[in-house]
Amino acid sequence: MSSKVFATSFLFFTCTLLLLNTAFAADPLFHFCSSPQNFSANGPYEYNLNKLQAYLSYQTPPTGFGRGSIGQKPDKANGVALCRGDVKTSDCETCVVEAGSEIRKRCPSNKAAVIWYDNCLLKYTDKEFFGQIDNQNKFYMWNLRVVEEPVPFNQKIKELLTQLAKKAQESPRLYATGEMELNDSNKLYGLAQCTRDLSSATCKSCLDGIIAELPSCCDGKEGGRVVSGSCNFRYEIYPFVNA
Repeated sequence: MSSKVFATSFLFFTCTLLLLNTAFAADPLFHFCSSPQNFSANGPYEYNLNKLQAYLSYQTPPTGFGRGSIGQKPDKANGVALCRGDVKTSDCETCVVEAGSEIRKRCPSNKAAVIWYDNCLLKYTDKEFFGQIDNQNKFYMWNLRVVEEPVPFNQKIKELLTQLAKKAQESPRLYATGEMELNDSNKLYGLAQCTRDLSSATCKSCLDGIIAELPSCCDGKEGGRVVSGSCNFRYEIYPFVNA
């Protein structure tokens, strides 16, 4: 898969709308197709991939996470699907099914691809990747508004996300949300999550790594996120998760 961190302008200028939409009512947040390692139409890899996607769409909704491998090398298809921790089972299913359909349109013959929606991600490859941090597939999003006092605001963001990384590590679902007082009338809200093929320690390492990218991503921005193929965080100055 691609090793670049994409920073396309159109994404950032439309990010506010994207953050507010649900997965089944909006375009994907982002996607990557693999390097030119393609499979043949109606061949064994496509057969295995079709079975894998059907399996993930069935396995993922009840718990919010699914992983699977179908077939034998060199045509083995490996994949994961993850729904955001607060998403309802029905919305999780809708998102995973939509993600599977859309990624095949965008990456029709690629052996490896990943797609993100606000409610879920879907990732597959012919390589065995379970338990490994995916730093190759990563993107940033941020709110265009900048706060008046960025230095203390940035410190609050890092403090909250660091707390959530530890909280996610200790959670069986590798997922955590929280909030922090900014002043008398405003709060900061955050989310951190990992794919559950990672160990708790590896999840913490993944989150610490992307939190360290805050200065590059979101300096002084009212909201932002760093999203990789293995973990992600998001923060806003308004509530954005379901109670």
